[in-house]
Amino acid sequence: MGPLKPARRWTVEKVKISPGKLRGLRRLADEEGRFRMMAIDQRGSLKRMIKKATGREATYEDLAQVKKLIVKVLSPYSSATLIDPTYGFPNAAKYIPPEVGLLLAAEETGYLPAGTGEKERKSRLLEGWGVEKIKRAGADGVKLLLYYRDDASPEVVEHQRRIARQVGEECRAYDLPYVLELVSYPFKEDEAKAEDYEKNPEAAKNFARRKPEIVFSYVKEFAKPEYHVDILKVEFPADLKFCKEYADGTFDGIKRDPVYDLSEVEDFVREVTRLAKVPWVILSAGVGIEEFLEEVEIASRGGASGFLCGRALWKYCVDFYPDVEAVEEWLMTSGVENFQRLYAASAQAKPFFETEAFGSFSNLELTDKGPDWYKLYPGFGSA
Repeated sequence: MGPLKPARRWTVEKVKISPGKLRGLRRLADEEGRFRMMAIDQRGSLKRMIKKATGREATYEDLAQVKKLIVKVLSPYSSATLIDPTYGFPNAAKYIPPEVGLLLAAEETGYLPAGTGEKERKSRLLEGWGVEKIKRAGADGVKLLLYYRDDASPEVVEHQRRIARQVGEECRAYDLPYVLELVSYPFKEDEAKAEDYEKNPEAAKNFARRKPEIVFSYVKEFAKPEYHVDILKVEFPADLKFCKEYADGTFDGIKRDPVYDLSEVEDFVREVTRLAKVPWVILSAGVGIEEFLEEVEIASRGGASGFLCGRALWKYCVDFYPDVEAVEEWLMTSGVENFQRLYAASAQAKPFFETEAFGSFSNLELTDKGPDWYKLYPGFGSA
């Protein structure tokens, strides 16, 4: 028997990352590398909520006040807070704790109707605002909301992709993490939202049935390196109201014909993880807290890195406005409880540095690491 050969040493190729992206991602995550983020960048939807609560049109001061109250109470529980630059940040910036990350939105609220019958949607960047100002304002990352259907008109699809690329290039130049939020919508004659089930059940089932493939298609597209996306903020890849285990009206009291079961839904989530490669988080899309908790738990088991939650977390506080004390009371009780439950639901979320894009924390290494790193690191405008 010959001499034993030395064991083979496997070398793992380091993943190169810029310092701004790395620091930003760590600022947006908690100590475990999971994203437990709160969104309070809503504008149009919040106006409608305030109008419903007060019976009058919402003013600038109304939106500023509500956002300030929510940030003061709930931001300390978040790993990062997403806020808008119009009503939110100017009025609530000082209430975001220094240990909490800051995300600023880049888009104009709403969308431009487009395509055949003007049922398709074009996103817009907020005029007079952009990545350079977001960097200068001290943010840890940039968020862009993009409405997307890859079966929309070619001109609409290209418009949306162009905006996504533009923001991605600017985030790369200013070395800021890029969070791309992707939201689908029904626009075909045979599609409808889940809440329209009683009026048009077949159309609502059609959209629910197509939802997984819609999500897969946009995740696959925007995970491409050309967009420079660091975190994908995506919809749950199914509608649990049409899932066999919940279709009896679990969340809203409306019984629906199921179009998939929980085992299939779990497969959908794993497929999102496979396609995304980069870290992804789940958005709440205005659903109730009970439904979102289920989505977060399923998504976390399937490879998501956490959540970026808006209305599901805090929306019922607006019902008490303009009674500021009542709003604060709801936030300090029900709002805090919602956050605590979301933490528990996301306990199995995958730390961002363990996703396929990175492999492990020890695998990360600064680009151009070495004695001349400071010379090679590009300044603004030269990246």
